[in-house]
Amino acid sequence: MSRVNLWLLAAVLAIAVLPLVLPVPQGIAEPFTGADDQAAAAISASRPDYRPWFAPLWEPPSGEIESLLFALQAALGAGLLGYYLGQRRGQSQRRSAGAEAPQLDPQAQLPGAQEVQVRPR
Repeated sequence: MSRVNLWLLAAVLAIAVLPLVLPVPQGIAEPFTGADDQAAAAISASRPDYRPWFAPLWEPPSGEIESLLFALQAALGAGLLGYYLGQRRGQSQRRSAGAEAPQLDPQAQLPGAQEVQVRPR
């Protein structure tokens, strides 16, 4: 492995392990709650009489399913973005290669190819 690869591997391991071993800040019961839950807790602490304007149409039965749906949404978005960027890059490459590519004659025959005659029955 090259030196750059070793540094990248060390950085990936540090990013993966450090959140698990660092101490949890005081006052946080669940360190990995979502921003929505933290915002709801802050609102209910500052204004206990607050009522939301609307409720969700459907709530997933568990947090794991909610995480799965979020991951699927992120994967679908990343796939669509990657597809779009790949299409744009391919168009750009075809445009730049189009000026340099020789024009092909559709009527030209390959060397050694024979013309085939089709007889009606």
